[in-house]
Amino acid sequence: MIIRKSSREIEKMAAAGALVAETIAHVGGLLHPGVTTEELDDAAGAFIRERGGIPTSKDYKGYPKAICISPNDVVVHGIPGGFEVGDGDLVTIDVGVTLDGYIADSAYTFGVGDIDDRDQRLLDVAQEALAAGIAEAVVGNSVGDVSHAIQEVVEAGGFAVVRSLVGHGVGRYYHEDPHIPNFGEPGRGPRLSEGLTIAIEPMITAGSPEVLVEDDGWTIRTADGSMSAHFEHTVAITEEGPRVLTPRVGVPGGVNV
Repeated sequence: MIIRKSSREIEKMAAAGALVAETIAHVGGLLHPGVTTEELDDAAGAFIRERGGIPTSKDYKGYPKAICISPNDVVVHGIPGGFEVGDGDLVTIDVGVTLDGYIADSAYTFGVGDIDDRDQRLLDVAQEALAAGIAEAVVGNSVGDVSHAIQEVVEAGGFAVVRSLVGHGVGRYYHEDPHIPNFGEPGRGPRLSEGLTIAIEPMITAGSPEVLVEDDGWTIRTADGSMSAHFEHTVAITEEGPRVLTPRVGVPGGVNV
């Protein structure tokens, strides 16, 4: 069931989204060679709680940490622990926050120190794909229009879309209908209407689109060990156009990517 939101509810989600964005920027500022992902998670959890929020991922279906941190070939759902960040790593910070009963969700892949040109291009294309998807998130379009726009950018850039992982509705619950794939045909799927709030999140790889789930039941890696990137925004469909509820602060790439 697709749950559409009132303007009041969207404002509550925007408040959660602002805290999500601040958390991503805060954790990004702590990223340096030698820091562990557990240290980053501890900092994120404290930052969210000090500002009145709840880390939505904590205990969600048994997930043990405040946020997801996914380095290099880990596409999503990396569990923070003893991994030490190194120069040249790609590290995705994926944050969900519940504030006053409403949820916002966003992710950003940081390059740590000096990254190679191919990895920088991977990040650039993933951000371009997110921007393309958001541009299609308008009243009267379909989910397929968003999906196709993302796929076109990724594949034109020489990268692959992970097809087994999708975006989703978000708001009162972490994962709501509809699914938002990162590939598809224009005009297919549910129509986008005012009040729909969705998490658009290209997950792409530099190699094969195939992924594997580790024994912990959460960590999802590229099957061939290739690097991955993941960018995500929570977006409200409005009569005035797409409204990004998790606008970036203090990270490279501008407000909407």
